[in-house]
Amino acid sequence: MSQTDDSAKLMEAIVSLAKRRGFVFQSSEIYGGYNGFFDYGPLGIDLKKNIRDCWWDDMVRRRDDVVGIETSIIMHPKVWEASGHVGGFTDPLVDCKASKQRYRADQLFFAAVVVDGTTHGYVSALEAEDTAADLQAAAEKVKRKQALQGTLAPVVVQEFTEATPEQIPLIPSPATGEPGSLTPPRDFNMMFDTNVGALRDGSSKSYLRPETAQGMFVDFKNVVDTGRVKLPFGIAQIGKSFRNEITPRNFIFRSREFEQMEMEYFIHEDADWETAHKEWIQWCWDWLVSIGLPVSHLSLFDHEKAKLAFYSRGTTDIMFKYPFGVQELWGIAARGNYDLNQHAKASGKPQEIFDEESKKKFVPHVIEPAVGVDRIFLAVLAAAYAEEEITDDKGRTETRTVLRLSPRIAPVKVAVLPLLKKKEELTTRAKALYKKLQRRYAVFYDETGAIGRRYRRQDEIGTPWCVTIDFETIEGEGDTFTLRERDSMEQRRVTERELLDLLDEHVY
Repeated sequence: MSQTDDSAKLMEAIVSLAKRRGFVFQSSEIYGGYNGFFDYGPLGIDLKKNIRDCWWDDMVRRRDDVVGIETSIIMHPKVWEASGHVGGFTDPLVDCKASKQRYRADQLFFAAVVVDGTTHGYVSALEAEDTAADLQAAAEKVKRKQALQGTLAPVVVQEFTEATPEQIPLIPSPATGEPGSLTPPRDFNMMFDTNVGALRDGSSKSYLRPETAQGMFVDFKNVVDTGRVKLPFGIAQIGKSFRNEITPRNFIFRSREFEQMEMEYFIHEDADWETAHKEWIQWCWDWLVSIGLPVSHLSLFDHEKAKLAFYSRGTTDIMFKYPFGVQELWGIAARGNYDLNQHAKASGKPQEIFDEESKKKFVPHVIEPAVGVDRIFLAVLAAAYAEEEITDDKGRTETRTVLRLSPRIAPVKVAVLPLLKKKEELTTRAKALYKKLQRRYAVFYDETGAIGRRYRRQDEIGTPWCVTIDFETIEGEGDTFTLRERDSMEQRRVTERELLDLLDEHVY
């Protein structure tokens, strides 16, 4: 099986598990679903909340230089005019006139089929884990179909945005495989329109926010005046954003409704922004590792200076190796003071801060780490999912599905299992422990089925530990339990105090 086949199989397994065990459901599923929107089930919402809580605890509660805020989803439309979203928040859109399909031009690729220096048409492919390999395979198919003699040159991959007017009619549509139906790219604004108030005209038009960042810029002065902050300091926010994606895809990776965790870190206009930028890149990297993402799946991508927005000093993305390819997970941008200046200009309200040392006012610059909760959610599922062959005490082999989630974010921290359902002494002690743990942790009580089957159920949802209340608990000395560790499946005796210490150490 090829690497592409393995990756597709892994993605299929993750999506299946997410539905089967109550992590993620398709929105409005009983009506056929709604593309680009998802619901989070009982386990999913706990995993998602744990991701948010870990980020908030580490970003805000455990730092002295970052404060939190929550701004409204719908803001004054002038906010989006000043920020440039009304005029410039666009993706290049391509239509296939034959199939009525729509594509983002920067996710549609093409290449010439060149044999012995002569071009014999073009091939196209949507962005994938190995787009170049897909285009090369398509070019080889064209060569065979046309019975071309000679040597096929390696394909040169190009975005559809780079296609010339002469090339566009010759590039086949991914939907039909035939040329002539693709339109030239055109700008498509991704903001969702809405109306505020009883009227439905231009005066009531507003937007669902496409990012949480602007709310922090608009409230910058409010935080400065009330928050007892001094440079450098950050304003953090977690909240829903909405983008009318042309082609939502890859499960929850690219959707139309999603949740962001963003922080705007304000620094002195004369500060060493490159050092601050690097420090935040390292902080974000370390945080991802702290919630269980393997270093082997992470990498850095520095955006080319020529492709940055004119106001941007530099942007680095932390990339993650998803089953469908290496994609952006977390963006860390040095945005200068563009946003505050824009809002000062549009509102007529200065966005300056007074510096006690220099005794002067200035507009601070900002470093912005911005990440999507849903992308982290998918990343931790992809990194944690495993299928392995195990052999029981009787020599029987079975396949175990396990989610090796970090205890920090696992939706259930520990499962409490009485060995036998019908033994009242066991169930009474188990329920007492369950209720005690429940005061501080997300725990699960299960007394149904064979103990091995109950272990498997917990493995599949990522529970780090199972505690079994057995006969030694109620008959032996010391009131100990059997603690079973998810990843190694090793078992040992622990006291209640040792269990609480273990949870306290790993769940923070």
